[in-house]
Amino acid sequence: QQAALIEDKYIARQAVRQRFSVSTQHYSFTSSAFVELVRAQGGEAYEFILREGKTYDTINDVRTLRSEMGVIYMSSFNEAVISKMLREANLVFSELFSARPHIFIGRNNPLAGRTSVTMADLVSLPCLTYEQGDQNAFYYSEEILSTLNHERSIKVTDKGTIIDLMVGTDGYTISSGICPSYLRGEDIISIPLEVDEVNRIGVITHKDYRPTALGQEYLDI
Repeated sequence: QQAALIEDKYIARQAVRQRFSVSTQHYSFTSSAFVELVRAQGGEAYEFILREGKTYDTINDVRTLRSEMGVIYMSSFNEAVISKMLREANLVFSELFSARPHIFIGRNNPLAGRTSVTMADLVSLPCLTYEQGDQNAFYYSEEILSTLNHERSIKVTDKGTIIDLMVGTDGYTISSGICPSYLRGEDIISIPLEVDEVNRIGVITHKDYRPTALGQEYLDI
């Protein structure tokens, strides 16, 4: 890619194409920031990539330099395993913020009027989670309390489907509670979950990484 940039500039005399790529777990705020970055830095020629997917793939994308950075979360449950994996890949985790766990549900869900919920309140409702493929260990789960058994469980691979299921069923998913209003609208409700856990959401990069101009702007957004 670096050689192609040089050829574009000095041989083909073309405008330098801006390139930026980020891998992330399924977070609405990462795609929202990506949209803002494109709006601010689009220019005439660019190639921006947002890879939203499995936890293992997010880490591997950054390890192999397929993406400049990745966005994942850590908790007291998965921190030891994820930290070991990052160390072995020469990656570092830089915390962006901490968030108390919330559930996302549709506005017609029986729990929609609550100011908070407990795990006991969720027993009879379908649990919606993101499928992690061959690396489906508890530690790679994007949702806390992944070791709990659920009578009703639905696994999906993309954010659009999980939103459709929240709106069309009584299903719930556990996340950070952070969702841009223009993506959520009035159909999705965020309610605090009463558990002794904290989501530490952060960026993973190579140990010797220095942010590009676009990478730094994405972090700022």
